[in-house]
Amino acid sequence: MKYYIIAGEASGDLHASKLIRAIKKLDSAAIIRAWGGDLMEKEGAVVVKHYRDLAFMGFAEVLANLKTILNNMRFCKEDIISFQPDVVVFVDYPGFNIPIAQFAKKRGLKTAYYISPQVWAWKESRVKKIKQSIDRMMVILPFEKSFYQKWNFPVDYVGHPLIEAIEEFKQNPSTVHLRSELSLPDDKKIIALLPGSRKQEIKVKLPIMLEAAQHLENCICIVAQAPGIEDEFINQIIKDSTHVKVIKGNTYGLLNVADAALVTSGTATLETALFHVPEVVCYKGSAISYAIAKRLIRVKYISLVNLIMEKEIVKELIQDEMNAKEIRKEITPLIQDPEKIERIKSQYKELETILKQDGKASEKAASIIVELGSSISSRKASQQ
Repeated sequence: MKYYIIAGEASGDLHASKLIRAIKKLDSAAIIRAWGGDLMEKEGAVVVKHYRDLAFMGFAEVLANLKTILNNMRFCKEDIISFQPDVVVFVDYPGFNIPIAQFAKKRGLKTAYYISPQVWAWKESRVKKIKQSIDRMMVILPFEKSFYQKWNFPVDYVGHPLIEAIEEFKQNPSTVHLRSELSLPDDKKIIALLPGSRKQEIKVKLPIMLEAAQHLENCICIVAQAPGIEDEFINQIIKDSTHVKVIKGNTYGLLNVADAALVTSGTATLETALFHVPEVVCYKGSAISYAIAKRLIRVKYISLVNLIMEKEIVKELIQDEMNAKEIRKEITPLIQDPEKIERIKSQYKELETILKQDGKASEKAASIIVELGSSISSRKASQQ
């Protein structure tokens, strides 16, 4: 069968790559065309658009790049029609994916959504569009199933794919220990800086993270550079910062040895928690985007860790609070206070237990998608 998969971010590339692997186990003749990244391509997908060319975040930033976004949508629609997939699979990325899903559904194509948009946080009205345009929705957070029940929309809870991704990493015998690789002294604490995968967010957040972290006593800062970000771009920001190293495309390797972390909001907050690394969550956007978001977002927290646990497990520094002074104040106990460190790690274990399900999320999702594609494929065959 033929599958068209759309992921628009680094986290989507990761989850979609696991999904592709699972689909191919069930459908050895699968032909996959996609929007995504290097990980999806490595699993055999033909990637027609890389996520690094799609990553616009914030209201003001989307408006500034509206022409590019509209051109991308036009190309995507034409490409889907030309490819004629048995099923179109959407991975998060709602601003782009929901309009494309509406288009695909009107064209009579089967549609599946893996990793629900965060409609429970804001734009709850999007659920109406999702119900009209999506045949199967697969959610990865426990509270999402009950949320959709309010809208009388049955969904499949498959568990969180990060669990399997991190377990797979830890079990890999080729995993390199970064302390040895980077010749880091054992008496230094490692502070991981995870500024994100989009240039616009890295420009804003990384300089503040560097200012806050590089003067912490007895610590070495290591920046996690996303695969789609050029070395020159990161080096221009780091410049003369002392005691700072960069590791590219190996965030899990960094989190595996980190003592604490400064993490931009998003999937990375959950990844950090599942590696049991005490963290401070950092968010700062343009003034316009933040003002609009503040009026629209309905949830109490911005980090997935706190949202899932329904209480503050990790400190969130948002907008003006994200400054060097506040970051130092919050990160210092995470490397110096054994009781606080142990308390956070204990809560992380509770979080991990909540997210674990029997079986793997990607395999469950693949089974649903292949079944959906088979239904239309069989109907096509009977009509010939």
